[in-house]
Amino acid sequence: MSDRPKRADARRNYEAVLAAAKAVFQADGVAAPLDEIARRAGVGNATMYRHFPTRRELVIAVYADEVDALCDLGESLATDPNPEPALFTWLRAFVTHVATKRELPLAIPDDSTGHRTTLYRDWHDRMRTCATTLLIRAQDAGAVRDDLEVADLLAAASGIGHAAGDEEQAERLLQIVRDGVSVPAERR
Repeated sequence: MSDRPKRADARRNYEAVLAAAKAVFQADGVAAPLDEIARRAGVGNATMYRHFPTRRELVIAVYADEVDALCDLGESLATDPNPEPALFTWLRAFVTHVATKRELPLAIPDDSTGHRTTLYRDWHDRMRTCATTLLIRAQDAGAVRDDLEVADLLAAASGIGHAAGDEEQAERLLQIVRDGVSVPAERR
């Protein structure tokens, strides 16, 4: 395959298919008809299949884009002057990501190369790196407990994403975690 950049119309079509796939997968699940994705994107099936020859490749692209968005948020929050709220803003987004995107990575069938395992590791490493950066900033500011480890924080947030029945419950559970790990202002 060529390394040339895509033409503007090809890039628009790619983005349209990706956006439509996100919406359709969110509404109807990852088994939704691919014809519906092409229709919503305003492209023909042939155009969609040129960009994404298989459902697997489309699901990978959608999930990778979601991880990119979550990590972009983390990078922007890493410069926030208030590290404790920045950490919990990102964790809230992570909880939402887990709650609403959990079906996507599970829908990626593995192949004989172990490609899915590599993708999972790369995605999790990226999210862990974002969380680590934000946690260290909050710890350095004395805003959260020094003994808190990123794996524990992500496990708690992931558990909230999987277990919460709705956004309100997720917010309450995240507040319980925040109350448990934050250092009161008078002790900083």
